[in-house]
Amino acid sequence: MSELEIEAFDAVGERTRPPYATVAQRLDQDSRFRDVLDRLVGISERDYYNPYRLFEWPRSLPQDRYWMTPELMAEHCTEAGSALTEPQLYAVSKWQSINFYSLNVHGIRGLLNGLIARIHTADFAVPSAYFHHIIGEENEHMWFFAEFCLRYGGKIYPARSMSLAEPGIPAADHFLVFARLLIFEELVDVFNQRMAKDERLDPTIRKLNEVHHRDESRHIAFGRQIVAMLHADLAQRIDEAGLRTLESHLKRYMRTSVEGLCEPLVYRDAGVPEPYAMRRRLLADPAYPGYVERLLRRSISFLTGAGIFTSGLFEAPAAIGASR
Repeated sequence: MSELEIEAFDAVGERTRPPYATVAQRLDQDSRFRDVLDRLVGISERDYYNPYRLFEWPRSLPQDRYWMTPELMAEHCTEAGSALTEPQLYAVSKWQSINFYSLNVHGIRGLLNGLIARIHTADFAVPSAYFHHIIGEENEHMWFFAEFCLRYGGKIYPARSMSLAEPGIPAADHFLVFARLLIFEELVDVFNQRMAKDERLDPTIRKLNEVHHRDESRHIAFGRQIVAMLHADLAQRIDEAGLRTLESHLKRYMRTSVEGLCEPLVYRDAGVPEPYAMRRRLLADPAYPGYVERLLRRSISFLTGAGIFTSGLFEAPAAIGASR
């Protein structure tokens, strides 16, 4: 087992334990969780780097090659994408790349807000030491993603409102913050892992993704632990209908997150005619649901294994009372 592989969390076992009085008590009394935190802190300290010295930024990047792995682009294997010429695909990949890193900037801002609101609070005293490392690393990630966008795109695309109604379950606030952060990080890491090794991309792009993946592997290991623990805690505090409501909310969040990769401004900047029509065609393409599920496969597998999902991404939760 590598040092970043964390043992599977026994969510079923957690749900059958006697309820803890508080979230803080659950986190404090789990020796395995504390061991994971110690390991992650140690690795973060050992592998610390200065991003401001790590990257060398060329004055420009080639326009006649891909800026994003084409198989990861929403246009791949769609009718609308097949109508694009190779030069158009290069241009779309450039602006898809700028959009992807812009989404990272906005996502990291939300991640930082969620952690800063909880660091050194009573519920999260135990993981606060590791929160410091995540906050520092994510701040640096935001910097190098923004730097890439501004140097090679001249802008950061604006954040789009998801317009997702909160489920209205106050007891689930902590769980939802960490679950959405984990989903965001795992989605991003699918791109990072693939693009870090794609020799069709410029070395600057490959390095950006490789560096980010190294840090995110730790954040994801932590995220999976705390999300499973918080959900196990919720399962002892709220009814089954509430759990199903949370499941539906997270599924909408996941689907909406992927829709952000079909940004009309990308097509406008790439010179594709009727950019909003292009987005509508992609979202309606028969290949699109499969694209969404491929990007989210890891998250779906984890959330299902942890008992958080009871059905597929595009399906309603299982009926109340059905076997989990």
